[in-house]
Amino acid sequence: MIIKNNEFSRQFETTVDGQLLTVEYSFQEKKIFLSKVNVPEQFEGSETMSDFLKQILMVAEEKKWKVVPIHPKVAAFFRKNPVYKGLLPPGIKI
Repeated sequence: MIIKNNEFSRQFETTVDGQLLTVEYSFQEKKIFLSKVNVPEQFEGSETMSDFLKQILMVAEEKKWKVVPIHPKVAAFFRKNPVYKGLLPPGIKI
């Protein structure tokens, strides 16, 4: 899966089976706020969505960003995958 950081639109993007998946974000003080998930219905709760979020979190880890999961689907991903909780800023509990 190849993801693109579309800085103009402030979203991460990938295309799967001709469908665009996006996760919108904003920045504040080395924190990335994942605020909106836009995925076609057939990818809801799928391994594809999980892989997309994992790729985004790898980017955050490489850039040493802390991640604030604003969107409920992103927060649910953190709950299901505690290995990524180290990316949360201090004081944020999911």
